[in-house]
Amino acid sequence: MKPGTLKSRRGSAGDEEEASGGGEYSGGFPLTARREYCWSSGLVKGVVALVILMAGVLIGLAASANVSRYYYYSSMMGSSSSSFFLQAEAEAAGAAAAAAAANKNNNNDAGVVPATSSRRHGGNSKKKTTTEEAGAGPPPLLLDFRGFVDPGPPWAHSMSDPELFWRASMVPRMEEYPFQRVPKVAFLFLTRGPLPLAPLWERFFRGHEGLYSVYVHALPGYAGRYRRSSPFHGRQIPSSDVSWGSITLVDAEKRLLANALLDWSNQRFVLVSESCVPVFNFRTVYEYLVNSAQSYVESYNIDVPQCAGRYSPRMAPEIMEEQWRKGSEWFELSRELAADVVADQRYYALFRRHCTPSCYPDEHYIPTYLHLWHGARNANRTVTWVDWSRGGPHPARFGRAATTAEFVAAIRNNGTRCLYNGKPTTVCYLFARKFAPSALGMLLNLTTTLLDF
Repeated sequence: MKPGTLKSRRGSAGDEEEASGGGEYSGGFPLTARREYCWSSGLVKGVVALVILMAGVLIGLAASANVSRYYYYSSMMGSSSSSFFLQAEAEAAGAAAAAAAANKNNNNDAGVVPATSSRRHGGNSKKKTTTEEAGAGPPPLLLDFRGFVDPGPPWAHSMSDPELFWRASMVPRMEEYPFQRVPKVAFLFLTRGPLPLAPLWERFFRGHEGLYSVYVHALPGYAGRYRRSSPFHGRQIPSSDVSWGSITLVDAEKRLLANALLDWSNQRFVLVSESCVPVFNFRTVYEYLVNSAQSYVESYNIDVPQCAGRYSPRMAPEIMEEQWRKGSEWFELSRELAADVVADQRYYALFRRHCTPSCYPDEHYIPTYLHLWHGARNANRTVTWVDWSRGGPHPARFGRAATTAEFVAAIRNNGTRCLYNGKPTTVCYLFARKFAPSALGMLLNLTTTLLDF
């Protein structure tokens, strides 16, 4: 070959190499550089594939962990819910067993009325616990309609006053009841402790089971002793201290009303004391109250220190002076008005703040409240006779010597005329007070003649 030709071809190749950026290599295409490029590209692709593979593995593991965690917590929640309901059923069964044991222990001629509600726990004997659980039967349903309609004995609940008043103020909007309901009269005994005239009341109630209910508010810690067959047995409600002439008397009245309202069959509510007695038989009292279109709360306003003189201007504008009322605390209320009294917080708060002990809120709160909101539904008189003719802070008290047939007959028909469902009548008083324990014998003798029970 000619050197010029070779030089010319080499120069041409050099020019091409320089143009392509490979001028450092001599002769032809840069084969070695191309192999390195291919090897680097394959390495990159492999790394990318490995990264993608690892990412896929990690995503799969994360998804698997989430699924496992979901099922784990689902199973835990399911077991927790099951444990909760099992625990609730176990507690309900325990309460039923305790009640059965309590009733069994009290199955004798004389019983002790519990002063407050309590839970009884079984002993260490496994055999005894098994026997009590077997006798208790199946645990009650958590939402049992019968348990809602029939609240059981009044001492069995553990509600505070706010909880009790809230529960008792519930009023169904449907007029018809989804169960057979026989209206009952609730007798609310507000007492310090014993009921010395209980034998008279027991004879009064005898033979009329299912038409009445009894509730007793005594001082805390007092446990009345009554025969198991007595209508007073097991009827003492959870109570608090009461001071004469203070708002605590109103608290006790509302507490009695609220406990009685838990029984949907109670239609009329009568407040009586340990010195009150009935002056007619049960059938007359029942028909008189259940068929009445009005309630019986004494309510008046006269310009004397014992009435208008107790008004506090700080009660305005909610209660103005001309709206202030006074009356006997021994009331009789329909179910509708009883629920309203229990539910009231607005006017009760005013009396608590501004009606000091010299104001005697038990004589003013309910008469004033009914006058403000339910005047037309109140007969504006009391059905409990009392003698204030002797003056003083307390009415006259009658013992054995004063309790005669003529005296009781005069209470039943003393010439007083009143309205009953818009018509005149001479039957204005169904109860009377105050009778001493010494009058019990004479009153019992009158039950077979004048009183007719």
